[in-house]
Amino acid sequence: MLDLLIIGGGPVGIATALEAKKNNLNYIVIEKGTLVNSIYNFPTYMRFFSTSEKLEIDNIPFTSINPKPTRSEGLEYYRKIASGNQLKINLFEKVETVEKVEDYYQIQTSKGNYSAKNITIATGFYGIPNLINVPGEDLPKVTHYYKDPHYYYGQKTIVIGASNSAADAALEIYRKGGEVTMVVRGEDIGERVKYWVRPDIKNRIDEGSIQAYFNANVIEIRENEVDIKLKNEEVITLENDRVVALTGYRPNYSFLRNLGIRISEDATKVPEYNPETMETNQKGIYLAGVICAGEETHNLLIENSLIHAKKIVADIVKKSS
Repeated sequence: MLDLLIIGGGPVGIATALEAKKNNLNYIVIEKGTLVNSIYNFPTYMRFFSTSEKLEIDNIPFTSINPKPTRSEGLEYYRKIASGNQLKINLFEKVETVEKVEDYYQIQTSKGNYSAKNITIATGFYGIPNLINVPGEDLPKVTHYYKDPHYYYGQKTIVIGASNSAADAALEIYRKGGEVTMVVRGEDIGERVKYWVRPDIKNRIDEGSIQAYFNANVIEIRENEVDIKLKNEEVITLENDRVVALTGYRPNYSFLRNLGIRISEDATKVPEYNPETMETNQKGIYLAGVICAGEETHNLLIENSLIHAKKIVADIVKKSS
């Protein structure tokens, strides 16, 4: 019988495991992919929003040669924490069902079965992209994840979106020899785009290096073309080789609802939890990390989510004492 089963091996899941170990809890982490799977799937040259000291777990030093640490430095840091502290983490194992049995939970995964008094869900939001739901979105030329600009060299590439990821992708692809067109639903590049990236992307658009259509939507994707509709209802057909649809991601709401966790009915879709303990309306099930924010993912980053680990473990220890 586990005291705590942690679903998700990202930074906050790792922090929760470390806190559980420090408090002598019997725990395990179940992660469907590799360690810090979301960060691994970030663009190759991604830099964090935060400085390294704000990302530190339990005061374990995060050393970086850059003002903003890189993806590769982050991967190195989290590997060292996991291995240096011999954390119990099962990788490439997916949780399939969770069932309440008396005063504990029975968890079935792709590789086994577990019994746990408490569960922490720290699955983030990067696993499920927001689809644009247009004909052709399922073509092989379309991706909702961006990794590296080399693939797009010499390609007519449409980047859908105006977020940080869309701006980064558009700039990198352009600078590595791709022909970039941005299709943006709003009237400008997003206000939350990193302060050192936003003027760069706007300048490239203003000078014509990157073509941009604002107040526009993609309405159909074909093998060699894409149709977009402008605000005045005009439809324009663009020659196209690749589509990078960076329209955001969302938490796994169906998984939360299947556990009986209530989710707000307004646009924020924030799940119900006690901010003091992180426990949901389901006794013994806790939330940690950005999944707590629902659709308001900009409100939670790694740096202000790590405190969730201490809150959760403190509540479990208090209940068991």
